Amino acid sequence: MRSNLATRFATALVAGPFILGLLYKGPPWGFALFVAAATVIGAIELFGMTHPDDRPSQVAGIALTLAVQGALWWFGASAPVLLALILLLPFAAVLLTLARLGDIRTAALRTFAATFGPLYLGGGLGALSLLRRDGGADGPSFVLLALILSWFSDTGAYFAGRFLGRHKLYEAVSPKKTIEGALGGLVFAALGALFAHLFYLRSLPLVDGLVLAVVAGGFGQAGDLGESLLKRSFGVKDSGGIVPGHGGILDRVDALLVTGTLTYLYVLWAR
Repeated sequence: MRSNLATRFATALVAGPFILGLLYKGPPWGFALFVAAATVIGAIELFGMTHPDDRPSQVAGIALTLAVQGALWWFGASAPVLLALILLLPFAAVLLTLARLGDIRTAALRTFAATFGPLYLGGGLGALSLLRRDGGADGPSFVLLALILSWFSDTGAYFAGRFLGRHKLYEAVSPKKTIEGALGGLVFAALGALFAHLFYLRSLPLVDGLVLAVVAGGFGQAGDLGESLLKRSFGVKDSGGIVPGHGGILDRVDALLVTGTLTYLYVLWAR
């Protein structure tokens, strides 16, 4: 356990300054390219689970995911384009399954995965790029807030669950998670919002930040459970091994997909 925590800490020390430098000093499109690269890796992991031993379908799934992300980046303000994306994606998934039928018993699952996966991953991570670009002068800080809400909630849930956990949260999906851990995660998320309000995102009203922390932190934990559900249903422990001490990209962004989306929606509608 200590070895794993040390590896996680070392990974954060290496990755943290790079991400912060790109976020605050780089252009919006540079951060978008970084997010796109992470999206490709995440899509490889996701479609490797949903479409095993079918490389053409995996490549098609990755392409659909990037198409969703690209549509949001270039046409996110165009309602007709977004409506077309939502309406056409299911048909693309059906055509993909018809072209790569394989085992008929898993055809429906693969069809739904090819519809859900691009929106889940491409949209969730794409929201971070939009947040960086469309958040104005505070765009980078709002991305940092989304990251902190995800990471603080995860860290708080881990330590509260380890030292105080007594009651299982959702044992069928994630046996180690506890109700006490979930509450600890919300407390840490609120502390992350307070830290943002006081130090690097003063334009964020404290009440707004605390509400966002509880909502995004809570649903972020649900996103974590959702990714655990996917892995458990496919008999996989980690989605990948690219991030030392953390598993795969999906294992790291499961909550961020939610906190990033909700933070972007807050900036879009409430400011």
